[in-house]
Amino acid sequence: MRVPATRVQTTRVFLQMMLPWRRMFGKRTVRRHVQGVELLLPWSHMLPDYARTWPAYGQNLVALAAGLSERADSQPIQVMDIGANVGDSALQIIARTGASVLCVEGDPYWAGYLRRNVGGNPKATIEEVLLTGEAGEWAAASPVRDHGTTRFVQDDGIRGALPAVSAGELRARHPEFNQLRLIKCDTDGYDPVLVPAAASAWRDVGPVVFFEFDPILARAADQRDPNLIWAVLGELGYTKLAIWDNGGDVLGQLDIADAAEQAGTLEPRPVQLGYHFWDVAACRDDDEAARAVFDELMPERFSVTGTWRQAG
Repeated sequence: MRVPATRVQTTRVFLQMMLPWRRMFGKRTVRRHVQGVELLLPWSHMLPDYARTWPAYGQNLVALAAGLSERADSQPIQVMDIGANVGDSALQIIARTGASVLCVEGDPYWAGYLRRNVGGNPKATIEEVLLTGEAGEWAAASPVRDHGTTRFVQDDGIRGALPAVSAGELRARHPEFNQLRLIKCDTDGYDPVLVPAAASAWRDVGPVVFFEFDPILARAADQRDPNLIWAVLGELGYTKLAIWDNGGDVLGQLDIADAAEQAGTLEPRPVQLGYHFWDVAACRDDDEAARAVFDELMPERFSVTGTWRQAG
């Protein structure tokens, strides 16, 4: 069985987050070297703390992009980063693979840092829009920020988000990304709506999708059942899942037909397992290259407790 995160690790991150001077000067811009890239970000951003405490944090996405790139017929591969935040994932993927990355960010606060971090990189294209599932959704939305992330709430009175654009409209704007190989989505709860919409918009090329699946956060963000994502992706031809916990540790491969049942372990929060939600990659059954990458990254079948590895 997997060894859960220790109380010492979790407590250390919490204490760093609650430091009074860090809370007081949280908006002060700092420069940090995180997971191999240089970033400008506000002091309150927790990415450096997560990366220091859990070295595997976020590296599953980078490894997935690298595996797909190594098996690609043409180079460089094309990636879309939905919820690009400060650009950390985009920069790491570019550094590792040379991919072209379409960075999509709907919060003007993070879009400012995104421009500063990747705006001068010829491999990065920035779209400052709030991506939605369908045209006309979320015409008015407000960002709610918390220690480096943003979730959006529909609000007719305050329009703090950037203009809303559907996945189909986004593709029409960027024909240079017509051959997307990988879609990454991390939007603090709206992923079960956005991922199928993006996969459908690019269904002719069948990109691998990588997303955060947090059903509790998803139910707070949208009234639709987050577990509908499995059936919708299945209808688009996606059959195979690779699953990590939210710290980046391997949980194993899973058939999409079994995902809804296994996702029941995430509600209520599985504190005893040492993680809160999943990182999920999905590929279509006819995508032999992606299936080979999944086998390379995690040969084991899915287990809610993952694979135990002895420390040291």
